[in-house]
Amino acid sequence: MALLEEPIKEVKVLKNYINGEWVESKGEIIDVVNPATMKTISKVPISTREELDQAVKAAQDAYYDWRRTTPLARTRMLFRLKELLEENFEKASRIQTQEHGKCIDESRGESRRGIENVEVACGIPTLMQGYVSEDVAHGIDEYCIPTPLGVFGVIGPFNFPWMIPLWSIPYAVATGNTVVLKPSSEVPNSQQFLAELAEEAGFPPGVWNVVHGGRTVVGGMLEHPDIQGITFVGSTPVAKDVIYPGCGKSGKRVIAQAGAKNFMTIMPDCAVDQTIAGMMTSFFGNAGQRCLAAANAVVVGEDDDFYNEFVAKVVAMAKNIKVGYGLDESIQMGPLRDKAKKQNVLNYIDIGLKEGADLVLDGRDFTVLGGYPDDCFVGPTVFSNVDPKSRVGSEEIFGPVMSIMRAKDLDEAIKITNENPFGNGHSIFTQNGAHARYYQYNVVSGNVGINIGITAAMAFFPFGGLKDSFFGVLHTQGKDAIRFFTDTKVVIQRWF
Repeated sequence: MALLEEPIKEVKVLKNYINGEWVESKGEIIDVVNPATMKTISKVPISTREELDQAVKAAQDAYYDWRRTTPLARTRMLFRLKELLEENFEKASRIQTQEHGKCIDESRGESRRGIENVEVACGIPTLMQGYVSEDVAHGIDEYCIPTPLGVFGVIGPFNFPWMIPLWSIPYAVATGNTVVLKPSSEVPNSQQFLAELAEEAGFPPGVWNVVHGGRTVVGGMLEHPDIQGITFVGSTPVAKDVIYPGCGKSGKRVIAQAGAKNFMTIMPDCAVDQTIAGMMTSFFGNAGQRCLAAANAVVVGEDDDFYNEFVAKVVAMAKNIKVGYGLDESIQMGPLRDKAKKQNVLNYIDIGLKEGADLVLDGRDFTVLGGYPDDCFVGPTVFSNVDPKSRVGSEEIFGPVMSIMRAKDLDEAIKITNENPFGNGHSIFTQNGAHARYYQYNVVSGNVGINIGITAAMAFFPFGGLKDSFFGVLHTQGKDAIRFFTDTKVVIQRWF
């Protein structure tokens, strides 16, 4: 395979997938641009409310037969889909890199995590079992049946175009529901390809639908009476002010996974070299566009020599990160998704300087390898001596910016972490088990890492989140997803 082989070779207008057919949209058509090359790779429609309604009707009509399809039969389609995903693993990964910009190894990791969710959902005949009690009263038995609900909406983000919809869709269809997916219009090609594979796997018309679009489609999902629930991953303002209250108003179930400002606590007894290596992937992987990316490093202790030496080693390693087009296997960090996201990061660098933080590695001064345009690229950026209550220390930047701060002891590090409004994925690096347990017990975070920089749960565990990082009750993935996509029907019976 050629070094920079691009799977998307010609510009096509993408179509919606409704009721088993590929349908041209009547909505506005916009360009999808590769952020590394700035070339248009496809065109995507911003679909109308009427097109969403058509998809929901198709899903509602399909639900009655799909619910009556046995879990074993539904699982066989998921097994077939899993085979197709494996066969098309490299192509799917390269599509992600081409439309998003992340490095190819990061895309391969995303592809693998997506497939793992399909694998877990293949266990639905066991995962969806109910329970029974005999003789709860004289001659009366009682039992619970997990039952599907109908149509679910899935709203995907731009940063993981392939994986995150797979946190929801396999569980939804495995449990007998039907889905309407709205991918991010910035990165729609991955889900277009996934729908093609779902069609090939044999899912009946109407079970798996894709409607491209923007706010009109999202608003239609929130209002539509036939949509029973919505899963969403995106920013906190949208999750908190739009998705969560919108679902509450219309009585829908909701999983709204939102933003983050993740803290990494560095103890003096950490394994320094391994810690710094983990920091590079956590802070700068996916160009920092990850809700589990570390944003703040809290170095514990009053030893100035340790702090200065640690910061110097961090800067030296970050400075050597190769920035360029992610389809080049040698590249370690790709671009931001678009020009606006780059400008947002540049604005925060200016804010950090004005707030008095020390810019020890300037991401504005770097070289894009391979001669690609720098429209969307920012290099690894490191601030030291950051005030945790400053804007650069407290607000989500969503880019390759590391803020290093200090705490006199572990209690202060935890206090600094917990005072931040986000609680998505905090971690500690230490060789002391007592410190690790104390941290995991007291830190307020839905995901906690111990010597782990990216606290990403496996598919058979829920993807956690607390405070302003999550709105809802149940989470995506694993048993939580099974519970979200089913309701418990309680049957109490007596025979005369």
